[in-house]
Amino acid sequence: MKIIAFIPARYHSKRFKGKPLALIAGQPMIQHVFQASKECPDLDEIYVVTDDRRICQCVNGFGGQAIMTDEGHMSGTDRIAEAAEKINLADRDIVVNIQGDQPIFQPSIISDLIRPLIEDPKIPMSTLMNKIREDRELNDTNNVKVAVDKNGYALYFSRLPIPFCRDQESKTTHYKHLGFYAYRKEFLLLFTNLSYGLLEGAEKLEQLRALEHGFRIKVVETLFDSVEVDTPENIKIVEKKLSQINSPGP
Repeated sequence: MKIIAFIPARYHSKRFKGKPLALIAGQPMIQHVFQASKECPDLDEIYVVTDDRRICQCVNGFGGQAIMTDEGHMSGTDRIAEAAEKINLADRDIVVNIQGDQPIFQPSIISDLIRPLIEDPKIPMSTLMNKIREDRELNDTNNVKVAVDKNGYALYFSRLPIPFCRDQESKTTHYKHLGFYAYRKEFLLLFTNLSYGLLEGAEKLEQLRALEHGFRIKVVETLFDSVEVDTPENIKIVEKKLSQINSPGP
């Protein structure tokens, strides 16, 4: 069984055109993502999947592997499904979806992500969550929240805080969803052929499609957060965190 990571990257982002090529501390963002992925020892291969020649040339330039895909895909998941078919992965191989706009994630979270699929052949899909510690994160609709059952399977994903605490004295822990996914290749192809869901359409969260169609998603808690780059302003936040990571200790 192979474990293959794919990093979807598109040039024409609505909020940040050319985002994968944006420089962070002197390197293109897609290079940061690729290098972080290489630090995970469980991955057999890593590919950037894109529909843009500029991104492909950039990846080839720093020694990475890129796969050109069709321009008409609606999501990065669809793009990954095409790439998985192109390299002839086996049905039971594990496909890892690493978002191309999360340049400073902790590589060990990928091991956390894929562990459920390795340990239990019945699990078709997994993802990650991280405990929310600030009200700012909880109320930011760009941060997706997730509620899970007692066995760690997703109940729902939402842009709003879930669960909602009706009474002030109610105390609960909220979790942010981190947009990393692992699937068995056969389930990935099935997922991309499922009909568009009503909840997915309302929240604009494609993982809800799996829940609407009755499939279970295993959610693993990780101690490490991951910063997404949604706008050019986020670059400064990432560079500050990179500086803190790389600065020598006392």
